[in-house]
Amino acid sequence: MAKKTVDFTELLKDAPKNWGRWGADDEIGALNFLTKEEVLRGARAIRSGKVFMLGVPLARPGGDPLYPSRSQPIRTMAMDKGFYKSGLAKPMAGGLEYADDVIVMYLQGTTQYDALGHVWYDDKLYNGYDTTTTIGGLQKCSIEPIANHGVVGRGILLDIARLKGKPHLDAGEPITIADLEAAAKRQNCVIEKHDILVIRTGWLKRFYDHGFEGIFPKGQMKEPGLAYSPELVNWFHRMEIPSIGSDTIASEQTMHEETGTMIPLHAALLRNQGVIFNEIDWLEDLADDCEKDGQYTFLFVGAPLKVVRGAGSPVNPAAIK
Repeated sequence: MAKKTVDFTELLKDAPKNWGRWGADDEIGALNFLTKEEVLRGARAIRSGKVFMLGVPLARPGGDPLYPSRSQPIRTMAMDKGFYKSGLAKPMAGGLEYADDVIVMYLQGTTQYDALGHVWYDDKLYNGYDTTTTIGGLQKCSIEPIANHGVVGRGILLDIARLKGKPHLDAGEPITIADLEAAAKRQNCVIEKHDILVIRTGWLKRFYDHGFEGIFPKGQMKEPGLAYSPELVNWFHRMEIPSIGSDTIASEQTMHEETGTMIPLHAALLRNQGVIFNEIDWLEDLADDCEKDGQYTFLFVGAPLKVVRGAGSPVNPAAIK
């Protein structure tokens, strides 16, 4: 571990930003790269019509994978047959009865997108907005502008676990640019400008196989994932990557040992470049199919909910091959 945590102000003082690139009022960041032409490029990746839904089950009795400080979703029935049997409710005219339920949850407590105002440092959000705009709800850089635009373009699965020849990466294992490029080479595909990166570590399957101990060994959150480096940050900027997603909670290596920082790519990519983070994707079925047919590119469709002033939103992304 680093002897002293490096402050993001110092660490990222020379890192690239997209602030002002699309105007002073921009709130969708790198999604601006996903133009109509990029949607069509994504559509051209469709060959068989196979659809893979990447969202995880929500409000499972055994619990869902989420960040440790967030409580589990609570789903309860507001109306069911019991109301009719007890006499608390009567059928509607004609005899129709119905069921209703309610859920209380963290908006980022399942497969989800981060809003660009979700994280910050130096009291500035993406594009230079002041952090006081987050008080009582995000007045700037909420999830709503992202939801209005949608995350639609050419997706590419980079199966790092298979590249490394194991079912899942190890706790805290880093993923480098070299790993991304080696995975693409192994898969006989090319990472192109404006691609939506979908990165498989195999980590999420550990939750369903082993429970919380599988993803929080010894109670620690030490996920594998994309590892911060100036080279990686510059590569994202040069490649104009609009969005990343993965089968982990943070979509990056949780702790960066060299700098002693936690989730530094949320600072370097989300806050500075406006790259959209998609997290907790179920990628096992997609990855197995890609390995069988050799096709690792697809039309990616991410449609978060239009939560007014929300800092994030659940989503059930689609990969259409």
